[in-house]
Amino acid sequence: MNILIYQSFEMLIRIIDWIILIRVLLSWIPLDRDNPIVKIVYGLSEPLLYPIRQLLKKSPLGEGMMLDFSPIILLLILQVIQGILYSILIG
Repeated sequence: MNILIYQSFEMLIRIIDWIILIRVLLSWIPLDRDNPIVKIVYGLSEPLLYPIRQLLKKSPLGEGMMLDFSPIILLLILQVIQGILYSILIG
């Protein structure tokens, strides 16, 4: 039973990983923000990235950053969560 729960969470984390990767790739391509695919990807990823972005702005390095590191931080947080879940459920 624990393996099934872990696999479900792992699949959810993989889906979020892909959404974040697609968002990063879309940010490099000049697309219209009214595009339905862009709206879906931004709508799913922004609630996860916005709090991290706000924390980065409050940090000493945050004001002058030219690059948005929030996707990288989110991916790292997801990996930590996955490791914790593995330890608790499978461990």
